[in-house]
Amino acid sequence: MPIDSAWKIVGLHHVAFAHGDDPASDEALCRFIGIEPHEETGPGFVERMYGVGDAYIQTLEATGDGVVQRFLDKRGPGLHHVAFAVDDLEAALEDLRGQGVRLVDEHPRPGGMGTRVAFVHPSGFGGLLVELVEHATD
Repeated sequence: MPIDSAWKIVGLHHVAFAHGDDPASDEALCRFIGIEPHEETGPGFVERMYGVGDAYIQTLEATGDGVVQRFLDKRGPGLHHVAFAVDDLEAALEDLRGQGVRLVDEHPRPGGMGTRVAFVHPSGFGGLLVELVEHATD
């Protein structure tokens, strides 16, 4: 993967937790971390990002049918994925594809807070869903 590659992981971007419409986890995080989250909506979910140092804790609240609800139906509330910031998302996907790693997203797509993202299938990391995040360039 990034060893001797044209791309590199530049940090942990976020750790994501999925939950239903019970506001307890978000309320607890607001009190614990002491900040209000950045909030965006997606198809069937609300994403809340809590800044913690150089990374985020993300909560994914299922609001209808979609990937978050399907995850909850299968596994219940809990860890959804881990996201790594990368310096070159296109190169990362090309490298992983070349190694035979199964991708959820063959090409980058728009992510929250102006980023571009792509997911790597859990089979590539022993059952862990991994998201690759590239920050917007100005």
